[in-house]
Order: sequence, then C-alpha cells, then structure tokens
Amino acid sequence: MLTWSLVPLALPLRYTWKIARNASTFKTNLLLKVQDQAGQAIGWGEAAPNVRYGETPEGLQEEFAQLHMAGLGQCHTLEELTSFLAAHSPAHALRFALESAFVHRAAVLAGQPVAQWLGLSPPAPAVPTAVTLPIMEPGAVAEFLRVQGYERFPMLKVKVNRDGAVDLLREVTRLLPNHLLIIDGNEAWTDADSLRHSWEQIQRLPGLRVRLLEQPLPAACADDYRALKGQLDCPVFADESVTDEADFTEIARQFDGVNMKLMKAGGYLNGLRILRETRAHGLQTMLGCMVETSLGIWSALQVSSLTDVCDLDGFLVVQNEPFKLVGEEQGHLLPYGAWPTITP
Repeated sequence: MLTWSLVPLALPLRYTWKIARNASTFKTNLLLKVQDQAGQAIGWGEAAPNVRYGETPEGLQEEFAQLHMAGLGQCHTLEELTSFLAAHSPAHALRFALESAFVHRAAVLAGQPVAQWLGLSPPAPAVPTAVTLPIMEPGAVAEFLRVQGYERFPMLKVKVNRDGAVDLLREVTRLLPNHLLIIDGNEAWTDADSLRHSWEQIQRLPGLRVRLLEQPLPAACADDYRALKGQLDCPVFADESVTDEADFTEIARQFDGVNMKLMKAGGYLNGLRILRETRAHGLQTMLGCMVETSLGIWSALQVSSLTDVCDLDGFLVVQNEPFKLVGEEQGHLLPYGAWPTITP
C-alpha cells in the first residue's frame, strides 16, 4: 500500500502578480508526497490552484481527503491511478500533483530519468525561457526592469489588459527596443473588433517585435478567433481555449499555436497528448506554467523537448523559492537531477 500526504506551501511573491483577471502578492500551493510503507522511493508533486478554473487550496485539500478515503493508496500502477482519477475527477492541478508524484516515484524505482521514463528526449542542459512583466503602470516599468534585470531573458512576456495595453507596450518597447515579446491578454478583449482596434495601435509602436499573441479573447469567442486567423501578422496562441474536450481540428482553424500547461492539463499523460495533437495539426507548441515552485517547473522541463517556446518563469516570482531544483543563468533554465529530490 502507498502512503500519500499533502501539505500547503505558503509562497510570498517577490512583487505584485497582476494579470487581466486578478492580482496577488501571495500564493498557496500544495506539496504532495507518495511513498511505500517502508518510506522508500519517494515521489513528489506540486499543485498550483488556478482561480480561473474554480480551484482553491482549501478545495484541493478537501478533494485529496476524499480521494484518500476512496482508496487512493490502493493504486499501485499508473494504469490503476489513471482509472481511479478518471472515476473521481479531481481538480486538474491536484490531478497533476498526484500523477507527477507517482511518475517521479516510478522513475526512481526503474532507475531512469523522468523524461526517459516518459519516453522522451532529456531536457537540454540549458533551456531558454520567457520571463513575465505583470500588468503595471507604465511609469513603474523602468524601475521594475532595472531591479529584476529581465533584459537578460531572450523573450519578455508582457501581461496586458484591454485599456492599458498600448501605453504599457509603448513603454516596454521604448526601454527595450526590438526585444522579442510575447503579449498575453488573458482573455481581456471582448471581440474581434475591439482587438483589431487595439492591435492597429500596438503595431505602430516603434521598436515592437512580437513573437506571439496569447489568448487575447475569451475562449467562447470561437467565431471571432476564426475571423482573426492570419490577420494580425503574428502567431496567435491558445491557452484557455484548450480543454480536455478540445477539438484540435477546430483549434487549428482559430490559432497558430497552443500553450500547454501541465497544471491545466492535469498530468503528464494528458499534457503529452495535447502537445502531440498540437504538432499533428501543424501548430506551434508552447510550454507554460502557473506561479509554481521549482518542483512544478522541473516537472515541466521534462517534456520541454516537444516544445518550440518555453515560458517557465513561475518559480522566479516566488520569494525565497524553497526547493532549488532549477537554476537560471542569462535567461536559460538549468534543471538539476534526474528526479526531484526534496528535503522537507
């Protein structure tokens, strides 16, 4: 029988994390541990609840208790765990924590690095990542960039809302002309016409160099996305539009790429399915994250060989990040170890 435990992780942030939906200075994630009764071959996983999907730390803890009562400890193979989770449908963030911890333990028992156990090429020794500028007043950008030193990253991801996007991007391009940008709207615009109006102004900004535009409209705006396809002179990537039930033929009619987040996918297996479906439909792949510790980021790096763009800076937002499983040098991530090793 396997023993599972779950504890909250209190994570003060280095600065206010503001996106189009909300703002926070503090996150509570969950650390999950699985081991056998002898305490051998431990696996670790992390859950980062996302309010966009109705997930809360308290709700995930309640779900975990229910899963424990329902027989979680009786699952001894990945197939058994997969069937068990399909029957009980926990929140995706919790599901990822459970599955990833199980996979990490299984890789230890097999004596294989996690990527190899998953049938993938290992992550590169240094993986370039974007880093995120949260929504802020344009006058605060220069000091923020100076303090954080974010010009060292190959791409800057700029979180925007509809009303302030042009002014914020104008200041970013003034300070970092021709720096490659990801623009992330988090569903801030309401329809194709409102986005076109803003985009015409954004495109006229001197020094603008856009790698991609991420989920500018709500996921429900499928008709608007189809109307915009190929009209904005930059790739448009799906994030919130990609669900478990997504039709990738339809996704390809709306978007040029997909941002896959393991926390949102609910596990390695579904995340890999999404990445492979994305590639099979001729779309670009992006690997994203929530605000996570280096445990979640280390986990994401195990599938990074299948992605064109990585946006895995969530652990850099955390003040005094606790696990140190990933390093960062000049905008490149350095994954440490074949398995995540944590000393509580």
